[in-house]
Amino acid sequence: MYILHLALGGCLKAPPVQFGVTADTGGHIAYVLDAASYQACRPDIDRVEIVTRRFDDERFDPVHAESREDVAPGLTIVRIGTGRSRYLEKEALAADLPDFIHAFCEHLASQDERPDVIHAHFADAAAVAMAVQRRFGIPFVYTPHALGIDKRAHQIQCDGLEARIEAERCAIKAAAAIIVSTREEASRQVGGYRVPVGDRVRCVPPGVTTLHQAARSDTMADRLGDWFDRPEKPLIFAVARPVAKKNLAALVRAFVDDPGLRQGANLLILAGQHDRAGPEEQGVLSELHALAADSRLQGRIALPPAHDGTDVAALYERAAAGGVFVNPALHEPFGLTLIEAAAAGVPVVATCNGGPAEIVSTIGHGVLIDPRDPAGIAQAIKGIIDDPARHAALSAAGRQGVAAYDWRRYAQDSTAIYRSVGQPRLLVCDIDNTLTGCPTGARAFADWRSGSPLPFVVATGRDFAAAQAILDDWGLPQPDAYITDVGTRMMLADTSGKWRECRVYARALDQDWDQAAVADVLAGLNLTPQPAATAGPHKISFFGKAEDAARIDCALTEAGLPARVIFSHGRLIDVIAPHGGKAEAVAAYAGRYGWSLAHCVAAGDSGNDSDMLAACGHAILVGNASDELAHLPSRPGLYRSAAHHAGGVLEGLTRLGLARALTADAAVAA
Repeated sequence: MYILHLALGGCLKAPPVQFGVTADTGGHIAYVLDAASYQACRPDIDRVEIVTRRFDDERFDPVHAESREDVAPGLTIVRIGTGRSRYLEKEALAADLPDFIHAFCEHLASQDERPDVIHAHFADAAAVAMAVQRRFGIPFVYTPHALGIDKRAHQIQCDGLEARIEAERCAIKAAAAIIVSTREEASRQVGGYRVPVGDRVRCVPPGVTTLHQAARSDTMADRLGDWFDRPEKPLIFAVARPVAKKNLAALVRAFVDDPGLRQGANLLILAGQHDRAGPEEQGVLSELHALAADSRLQGRIALPPAHDGTDVAALYERAAAGGVFVNPALHEPFGLTLIEAAAAGVPVVATCNGGPAEIVSTIGHGVLIDPRDPAGIAQAIKGIIDDPARHAALSAAGRQGVAAYDWRRYAQDSTAIYRSVGQPRLLVCDIDNTLTGCPTGARAFADWRSGSPLPFVVATGRDFAAAQAILDDWGLPQPDAYITDVGTRMMLADTSGKWRECRVYARALDQDWDQAAVADVLAGLNLTPQPAATAGPHKISFFGKAEDAARIDCALTEAGLPARVIFSHGRLIDVIAPHGGKAEAVAAYAGRYGWSLAHCVAAGDSGNDSDMLAACGHAILVGNASDELAHLPSRPGLYRSAAHHAGGVLEGLTRLGLARALTADAAVAA
């Protein structure tokens, strides 16, 4: 199996990583590196790649300008470059996304072998994975890491928040599976997007992050006397990005406002690399330094300006001797640092919002607090450091309970999910020359349908009435839904069995579609229109050749009018809404049941089937398929049948284990 992880933000390189060097170089970088490393160690995995942005920026390690970096046997980082060579913060990645998608697709097109699955980290990577799936049919799995809907719920200010939430909603809709770290993330956070997900959300806890320590005897833990009057006192330790949602100022206020805590312990906060702080981080650091300047904290608090993994590991070890680790975030999606603390035997005081509640419940190595209650934070800390017996019990619980978080188990479970994402849930077939063309094959297909529980949808260029008529003429079964007019109309049966157009899908096609303007541009091209009855609110149709289709596409591009131009059957040209087409309609129908395109089997024979054959997890090209589909790249999910028409569909279904092989006579007839 060939696995590809896709992560665009932050400075991603082979360990050791300087965490905090940018606002986006944090926990998800450790997650991706460890997940990929342990997957690459499995004997059933052939190859693992991590794909990220390539940039050449003097502020950062030159390795980020290299196209490839070997991490370990079987694991490589691949960097894709665009016209923007500088490092981009997460908020600035959106402008680079179209160029990155183009460059990444060209990279995949040039490869002899393509990934079996893409694991996208954050919604920006998921947007890339969606584009790749539509071109190459590679399914993708999505891990959000942090969701914008929780920022909104906790009134955390963030530029572009609504756009981010919409991007996350699209990622949740399209992913073949969604891997999260806690049950709370699965139910409340992902559930908050109100997207049907079926059984696609899977909880797979990560392991303990590898800190990649260097052998040093001059770590911060060895130099606590540089900051503290009494370095032997218990250490209150925190490490987080200096951003508002991490709520580090509340921890300082809890410390300064409690005389007993000030006298009984020292506070050390690692808040990123101060010289690389962005505008928001600089604001938080200024607040922390202002609070630390209180005369009551002299010799009691440390805000080191830089650190590395060795410092972090050494400080965990020091805090285990009577101290605590504190995570006071307003909301924490997961909380890898709490697992690191458990492995080091450090009791924790953690926010009750998000993943920490589940982590602390599972391991049993600390207490939860309301992050907006500084007095409560102080009381919780004192309740541990002032009680040696309780401290020892929590420390022991951490070392023992951390076994629940194991990267080897993650690698096993995640790769099992990857293998399962293509399980067929829906069959989508074109009609003309795919299901029709051979009476014997049509009868065999009808017989198969009568005994199969697999939902069945037709996707045709015909209008609804014509589609019904031809199915009836050929004795073909009624589908569960009709996708008609080249994917610009969806017909669903209501509770009484009456067919009605899906208005939700129709409204989605209105976006970015100016039919009148498109018609005006095309009026000057001297084209032969199809009969007026073939037109629709999201479709204009002509007769013509491939050259005419190319002229139409060029004219609309020059006019700046979004549209899709589809050429099929050697003579039909359909100009449709930019968000229309068979693949989009299939995705919309599947999404009603919590499925993605990866769960769909598409069968077709002509150019207007091209998008769904490319995008669906499984595709069947019947033996009589036209040369219009010759461009489809070979891939594991694409099957080219020897049999023609419906017999070819059944041959493909047999290959998937969804049908029995035709008898010899029927196969010859088909």
